[in-house]
Amino acid sequence: MGSLSSALGPLAAALTDRPRVYADANLPAGLVAFMRTRLGWDVLFVLEHADLRRAPDTEHFRLAAQLRRTLVTLDRDYLDPVRFPPASGAGVLVMSAPDERGLTALATRLDDGIFRRQPSGALPLDGRTLHVFPDSVLDAAEPSA
Repeated sequence: MGSLSSALGPLAAALTDRPRVYADANLPAGLVAFMRTRLGWDVLFVLEHADLRRAPDTEHFRLAAQLRRTLVTLDRDYLDPVRFPPASGAGVLVMSAPDERGLTALATRLDDGIFRRQPSGALPLDGRTLHVFPDSVLDAAEPSA
């Protein structure tokens, strides 16, 4: 028997066509606000939840998968396939840009190139990890690991 969140995660995903992401603690608050207001993403931001603020990376990875949300981070530790096996997750997106302006530009490209090209409720990186840079080629069909 699973938990309530594991049972409700797939149902919540089916109720919205908005990208559902799990933003870890190292994302700038301005980027999270941009994702919510400008891009219209459904963002769970760990800094807004006292019980998640100091959780270890492994717990964030587990919760993102359980809640059926793409984990969005700046933390390159998530690129370790031994600690964070892509097949066990709901998708990990590691963003790299020189500043917040670059991150918002990258998020806009990701919204158009990957998130909005998926069927409603789909997780675009399910079972995969993607590391993106400002000059990354974004192909919705086959993101590279």
